[in-house]
Amino acid sequence: MWGCGKFTFPHFRIRPSVHSLPMHSPIGIFDSGYGGLTIFEKIREQLPGYDYLYLGDNARAPYGTRSFETVYGFTREAVFYLFDRGCPLVILACNTASAKALRNIQQYDLPRTDPSRRVLGVIRPTVEMVDRLSYSKHVGILGTTGTVASRSYTLEIAKLFPHITVRSEACPMWVPLVENGEYASPGADYFVEKHISRLLEQDERIDVVILGCTHYPLLIDKIRRFLPESITVFPQGAQVAASLKDYLRRHPDMDRRLTKHGRSRFLTTETVRNFADTASVFLNRAVEAEQVVIG
Repeated sequence: MWGCGKFTFPHFRIRPSVHSLPMHSPIGIFDSGYGGLTIFEKIREQLPGYDYLYLGDNARAPYGTRSFETVYGFTREAVFYLFDRGCPLVILACNTASAKALRNIQQYDLPRTDPSRRVLGVIRPTVEMVDRLSYSKHVGILGTTGTVASRSYTLEIAKLFPHITVRSEACPMWVPLVENGEYASPGADYFVEKHISRLLEQDERIDVVILGCTHYPLLIDKIRRFLPESITVFPQGAQVAASLKDYLRRHPDMDRRLTKHGRSRFLTTETVRNFADTASVFLNRAVEAEQVVIG
């Protein structure tokens, strides 16, 4: 469930998890940067009564160009940190982490520590919608260099819908544009148009484009401007939230473990001021955070 790709690094030491949960047991949401806030916001909209603990590894971002081994190590540290802060369920609100670390954590780490905990990603819920959205059965993926290189979307779609043709385009400048507040600037037009053109040159029959990075919803107006109106743009947030809601309905034991006071807290490995300034762009409101060390 919600996994993709396996990449095992047995030399990482397994750290025992905390089995006795504290009174506060939020849903953990992790991202390497800030884009996961777009996933968090959609989850909170659909599940407003739950408690949330968001962790951004902003000091070590971006993950997109890092190796599988490095992303796995960083993601694993973050997941176990959230476990130790009381989260029985963690969502990897990051395509790179989902692509390069999720399956290894699910299949290697959790069975050896605490199988009652769960880690879910964003790629599988997104892929599950593809067949319903596409009429031509030709789909495009826009993502980071790491996500595209992992071929996670291509492989997951092939498993579920082998009749669908997938083309991918890496957009290495899009995340920096968003995180530096340039996503609405005229200067961003060049990079958005460039990569959309490259994607469509690969396959003129594409009728659905998946935004395979959680930063990209902030560029959605420009993306739509440079795509034909006949092509559906599919951001992930609402679908990931709907999948989580359905998951908790189907797993009442996990649902009962989660506390429900409607509280949200934010953690960052970056300075609190830097996090608050950038996070407010994603959430359109002021954000208070706590600086933590997870490495």
